[in-house]
Amino acid sequence: MSGDEAVARGAWEAGVGVAAAYPGTPSTEILENMALYKEDVYCQWANNEKIAVEIALGASFGGLRSLAAFKHVGMNAAADPIFSAAYTGVNGGMVLVSADDPGCWSSQNEQDNRLYAPHARLGMLEPSDSQECLDFTKAAFELSEKFDLLMLLRMTTRVCHSKSLVEQGLRQEHMGKYEANPAKYAMLPANARKRHLAVEAGLEALKAYAETSPLNRVELNDRKIGIITSGISYQHAREAFGETASYLKLGITHPLPDNLIRDFCGRVEKVIVIEEGEPYLEEAVKALGIFCEGKAYTTRQGELSAARLRAAFGLGEAAEPIVSSLTAPPRPPALCAGCPHRGFYFAMQNYHKRLVAVGDIGCYSLGVGEPFHGFDTAICMGSGFSIPIGLSKALEKQGDSRKVFGILGDSTFFHSGFNSLVDAVHAKANVCLVVLDNSITAMTGHQQNAGTELSLMGYQVPAIDIRRMVLATGLPEERILEVDPIDQAAMNAAIQKALGDRETWVILSRRPCALLKEVIKARGDARCEIDPEACKGCKACTKVVCPSLTFDAKAKKAVISDPASCTGCGLCMQQCRFDAIKKVGGKA
Repeated sequence: MSGDEAVARGAWEAGVGVAAAYPGTPSTEILENMALYKEDVYCQWANNEKIAVEIALGASFGGLRSLAAFKHVGMNAAADPIFSAAYTGVNGGMVLVSADDPGCWSSQNEQDNRLYAPHARLGMLEPSDSQECLDFTKAAFELSEKFDLLMLLRMTTRVCHSKSLVEQGLRQEHMGKYEANPAKYAMLPANARKRHLAVEAGLEALKAYAETSPLNRVELNDRKIGIITSGISYQHAREAFGETASYLKLGITHPLPDNLIRDFCGRVEKVIVIEEGEPYLEEAVKALGIFCEGKAYTTRQGELSAARLRAAFGLGEAAEPIVSSLTAPPRPPALCAGCPHRGFYFAMQNYHKRLVAVGDIGCYSLGVGEPFHGFDTAICMGSGFSIPIGLSKALEKQGDSRKVFGILGDSTFFHSGFNSLVDAVHAKANVCLVVLDNSITAMTGHQQNAGTELSLMGYQVPAIDIRRMVLATGLPEERILEVDPIDQAAMNAAIQKALGDRETWVILSRRPCALLKEVIKARGDARCEIDPEACKGCKACTKVVCPSLTFDAKAKKAVISDPASCTGCGLCMQQCRFDAIKKVGGKA
């Protein structure tokens, strides 16, 4: 099992009744696998991480064990309820899963969410392999109920996606009962002050438990070096140092077992802390008055590995890996063949001197680079609609006449874009806000969202109409433009209308993702073909940068080099002045 699969299995075995999440790599597969147990567990893709936590919290108050999962930046969105819910404690056990991403493999930063545990007053466990993902998830629910705490299961990309053998168990049902208790669950100031005392008492009890918990483990080998570590860093350290060092592997990393740490350090000659990200453990050990080293050898940036540790600590070269003489060509991320976002960005190129564009987080983020240069700024979910408000005011004060375009996707609109849209309309901002609606949450692997007619568990649900939501802001209907982005005449006309005044406009760029199964089935074998006799070699069609189409420099002709990936969208056809490209195949 992968770590994500094992967490889902562990939650099911622990008797979880409700699980919610917003998809985000590397956490997405947790809820996708929880949905396999839908007869026992209610599973939901929430519109954002805050809502996911609140759904899980409601279930916990009601007496069910519950889980909320998100990637590390998602915890920022979820922080509001988390900090208050830490005071309330639980009825049914509740576990939060943060999947951190050292190395920024699919994220905009490398934040270390271990720091959330002491800040928000959470218990925290860190698994280092798939078996521990299952076991620690079950333990987290037990500890949550035993100490009346919210528990954080902190994972990283390498733990989430690596696979190892897992021994499975059976499900143990847990069904509590809801009882009204405003003094515990209603966080008004008078209650919150008392609950703060309660959560600190719970953490002190968990701290005492951690001193002898089997989740923390001492491995005594050569005592010249003692390594304190946790999570995936343990695996890297074990591989790099082997039996030449002793190890304190911490599974409970908040609150930390001070006496266990002191005892271990007293049994070794030199203490080294090995951890990715921030010096969380290192600073805690130093705070106990113990000299140790860690970040003097490794940095805050990127993932660790056995090879990186061997180099950092002068342990010599690792065994030579098996190397093939074959090399793969570079493959920078690109918009897929037939991607509707390509049509939008291609049209936008015509207006770069008249606008400033702000992007967001999604597969459409790939439009930032060459050749489209689709936007200048991308910060976080929903910011594609809110940053334009402030930016438009700045340009206005500077006498800059350019209009600000804000760009985000349909799932991001439901996540946090709508509130920003309301503010833009209310502020009468000189912006055009564009929803790139491809009918799915595409970047993380085609998860359903509020705009689709299926739930995570496969049930029919009402699709929420984005156009009607936009109309609800009071924006006049004539300033809401719905267009197929592949239709370049319509796309250009929409952009020109929005640029025609200093009012707030909304463009709904609507075309389903080309990789949706139902879309693939509907188009059949539709594809484009280029007549080499009619092609004049002008290269106009290649400017759409479709991965299915290339230019044969020897023949001086454009060719559909990968007909299997061509979707027959026709964007290239619209660029050809010589009628050399035809759409063929497809269903009648």
